[in-house]
Amino acid sequence: MLTPADLHDLCDAAEAAIIDGGGFGWLSPPPRQTLEAFWRGVLLIPERELFVSRLDGVIAGSCQIHRPPRNNEAQGFACSLTTSFVAPWARGHGLARRLVEIAEAYARDEGFRLLNLDVRETQRAAIRLYETLGFTRFGEHPHYAFVNDRYVTGYFYFKELAPLADGAGPA
Repeated sequence: MLTPADLHDLCDAAEAAIIDGGGFGWLSPPPRQTLEAFWRGVLLIPERELFVSRLDGVIAGSCQIHRPPRNNEAQGFACSLTTSFVAPWARGHGLARRLVEIAEAYARDEGFRLLNLDVRETQRAAIRLYETLGFTRFGEHPHYAFVNDRYVTGYFYFKELAPLADGAGPA
């Protein structure tokens, strides 16, 4: 549940992150009503869990855990970390690290064995964070995004949350 003040703060933080180039798909902030509808929609989707961080009581960032669709039993062991950002004015306080750690703990507690994420090559601070938290880069997509009239490579990561007891690999 987000209060009207929380929704306002979340939209402000998201707009600042988007302007700074750390948006989650948007290259420029959409109209406020679109952004508000996006966040309200996140709360309505059962397969999504929203986490927010606060600095001095103000929402300064967020991330989401996306569960796989219920009909995807073969990949039901894995979830994804998405929409991860911290507003530029709140960086340097450890909020991004704490958000990821909390989301990771939630995924583990929910029984997920693997956490996936993807990120643009331009988001160097996020890449450093994910790698220091033990995520493994397993792939690249050279045409992941199109920003400022050029393709931007995307990096794909995973982290094993619950290793198999016998160390067995994929079947």
